[in-house]
Amino acid sequence: MKTNKSYSKRLKVTRTGKILARGTGQNHFNSKESRRSQLHKKRSVPFHMSNKEKSRFISSSSN
Repeated sequence: MKTNKSYSKRLKVTRTGKILARGTGQNHFNSKESRRSQLHKKRSVPFHMSNKEKSRFISSSSN
């Protein structure tokens, strides 16, 4: 099965196997946010997926 490229580009797999993604609600209109919240929105958050979803969207083979 092929990797879903549009989906996998939004995710980052760490060395230990955790999946990270951007948090929601941070793409635009952040000018009135405090600087602390602006910087907090840059951080990646853990993204939980079942093993079935991992096998569907993220290929384990290195082709």
